[in-house]
Amino acid sequence: MSTPAPAATTTYPAAELDRRFYAFAVDRLVAWGTFAGAAYLAWRFFLDDGDVLVGVGVIVATVVLVSLVFAVLLGVAGTSPGKALVGLRVVRAADGGPIGLSKALLRTAVLGMFTLPTLGLGLATLAWTAVMDPGGRRRGGHDRMTDAVVVDVRPAPVAAVEDPRPRAIVNLTAMRLMPSPVPDPTPAPTPVPAPARISGPPTAAPPVPAAPAAPAPAPPAQAPPSPPTAPVPTAPTMPVAPAPVAPPAAALSGPTVRRPDPVASTATRWRVTFDTGETFVVEGLALVGRRPEGRAGEPVAHLVPLRSSDMSLSKTHAQFQVVPDGALVVMDRGSTNGSVVVRQGVSKSLTAGRPSTLVDGDTVRFGDRTMTVHKETP
Repeated sequence: MSTPAPAATTTYPAAELDRRFYAFAVDRLVAWGTFAGAAYLAWRFFLDDGDVLVGVGVIVATVVLVSLVFAVLLGVAGTSPGKALVGLRVVRAADGGPIGLSKALLRTAVLGMFTLPTLGLGLATLAWTAVMDPGGRRRGGHDRMTDAVVVDVRPAPVAAVEDPRPRAIVNLTAMRLMPSPVPDPTPAPTPVPAPARISGPPTAAPPVPAAPAAPAPAPPAQAPPSPPTAPVPTAPTMPVAPAPVAPPAAALSGPTVRRPDPVASTATRWRVTFDTGETFVVEGLALVGRRPEGRAGEPVAHLVPLRSSDMSLSKTHAQFQVVPDGALVVMDRGSTNGSVVVRQGVSKSLTAGRPSTLVDGDTVRFGDRTMTVHKETP
């Protein structure tokens, strides 16, 4: 007896309609190519020789055999050549297990009939029923007949391994608003050499030898006179300049930059309201997801479990909290489908692991759930 697939398979997101179309096109090409090959062989070896019944029998047997193979693959493994190529699988909508051979045969027969050219817009009708699925899981009429759903089983992007210790939230907006330190514009005093102290008459400097002149015949009876010594002028006395007085700090710093007032920041309250009707005032770290859980040692104040109709919400999808300066900061925690901030009609996707500051009136989408932010000032 086959064992049903675990219920965890139902956590895969519902397949997009364009990927379902690609898988269907590949399956039709494989099947019709096989039918065409069988028809050519039947005509070449039987119909051309007059064995009409045998040729027709070969064609019909090929069609039945190929359809049976497709149904077995679909009922037992939930796959087909096209679905395996694009990463899709057909499972039971209730528990994610295989749909079984009987329902797979019914599903194959319905698709085969709606593919016939005589029915015209058959495929378009099935696609329209998938688009209008009230459950949001894109189940067409043939899916509802067989209690099936087509899911996307491609592996989710591998998220970076995070440090299990609690991560501090950095408010980048507040860091940009903090004033930069003003350098001290007071110039350093230039050292002034002390004037020479004169205690008596100026002292003559050592004699400076004169430049050699052109040789001249010296008198034979007299010794050559010694060169005269030039007096060195005394350096003038320079007055010592008084040390510059630094101007008041208010005159140098220009416009006064007001630092955030921690008392005023703590008075700001942020209220979040979800589309499920749940609302509360943020008083610490809040985790959002299908079954959110904090890391070891993480001080979690709010756990917000939300239901997801199309399984687009991860187990621990995102987090938000009020930082010390009073701003509300949200961060995606590596979810499969990501988080989006909508501000005045403009959407911006959040980067996993990077915090983003919210403002009053912002809307945040976590999968198929939304959260609205309101600022309450007493």
